[in-house]
Amino acid sequence: MPGISAIVLAGGKSSRMGRPKALLPIGTARETFLDRVTRTLADAGIEDIVVVVGADAAIIRNQSRPAVGVRFVDNPDYERGQLTSLLAGLRVVDTARASAVLVTLIDVPLVSADTVRTLIAVQRERGAPIVRPVSNGLHGHPVIFGRALFAELQDADPAFGAKPIVRAHQAEMIEVAVEDEGAFTDIDTPEEYERVIGPLPR
Repeated sequence: MPGISAIVLAGGKSSRMGRPKALLPIGTARETFLDRVTRTLADAGIEDIVVVVGADAAIIRNQSRPAVGVRFVDNPDYERGQLTSLLAGLRVVDTARASAVLVTLIDVPLVSADTVRTLIAVQRERGAPIVRPVSNGLHGHPVIFGRALFAELQDADPAFGAKPIVRAHQAEMIEVAVEDEGAFTDIDTPEEYERVIGPLPR
């Protein structure tokens, strides 16, 4: 069965957080956001995991402990928008063998492996071009893009991101209802970190 690769978007400047979100601590085992996200994806059965870094790339590479086998890729164009990081990841995954790519954000570290497995199962069963979690009208992460959309993503304008592609395939998209709050918890500021995780380390 063709595999599903994962792309973790960690290329931004984390300007609202004031420090690299990828290296923020979570849990009690000196785990970082990046460690947690990659471990979750690996626990869900994904073998090909690519982390895209841009700003603070060197320090993120040196100070994280991702799941075994995770590959890093640099995005020199990260300031042009999030889509450039997705495309940097798409260029290095094995698109010839991948049936889809699962895309998630470094600032959504609490999504569960069960949610990831559920989304993958739906995509494999239905072959939808886009699969994403939903709860009470909220859309979360990860989002799965089927291989039929790879070319559209590669041709998309970074100024607009992937949203026009999502809108264009609204009728074919499958939204999967999940009860996992972590799939909808975006931690982007010190205030959000302290509300969700606890006191921000100094």
